[in-house]
Amino acid sequence: MSEKLTLPMWNEVQGHQVAQTIWKHAKAHLHAGRRMVLELREEKRSDAQNRRLWAMLTEISQQVDWYGKKLTPEDWKHVFSSSLRKLEVVPNLDGTGFVALGTSTSQMTKAEMSDMQTLMEAFGAERCVRFSAQE
Repeated sequence: MSEKLTLPMWNEVQGHQVAQTIWKHAKAHLHAGRRMVLELREEKRSDAQNRRLWAMLTEISQQVDWYGKKLTPEDWKHVFSSSLRKLEVVPNLDGTGFVALGTSTSQMTKAEMSDMQTLMEAFGAERCVRFSAQE
């Protein structure tokens, strides 16, 4: 089995069916001596959430000056994700600036992405940002 098997679950009955399906797929590979890994995780952010995120980040970058600077949408993504997760910052390699640790949004769950967009909406409301991005 070289391809990845992804089976979403929403309730207990479906979860039981998924467990049976996984066992059917894994059993033959394990019997043949192959090593397998099972990953169980919360569902990641949706494509719709991702599109809305980048639309909001772009609008914030166009409408807000941050301490006298215009930040890019990517910069704003780091500002919001760092704020949401209360991340630690450390000096960069040459000591002339700082780096926020662990600011990736690609692994966020739907709930985390929803929280981040709520934070962005509150920030935007305080600064009169006009959002055109829809749900």
